[in-house]
Amino acid sequence: MVTPMLAEMSGSIHVGLCGLGSAIGVGLVGMKASEAVGRNPGAFGKVITLAVLGMALAEAIVFYALFLVQQAPAAHP
Repeated sequence: MVTPMLAEMSGSIHVGLCGLGSAIGVGLVGMKASEAVGRNPGAFGKVITLAVLGMALAEAIVFYALFLVQQAPAAHP
């Protein structure tokens, strides 16, 4: 009786922690990109390209977690 409840809760915690980590990663990428452009405005194009790519990769982790939670076998008997 407790096992299915724990399985559901662990899946939710898994996705929540992935979302938290992704949000922190996107924030750090944005912060460092704005610092880099502030130091060297001429490199704006290269910096913004790499920043968008880094943010997309950080956000992809959440989609992987959602996919894994949805594909996990049901814990209910």
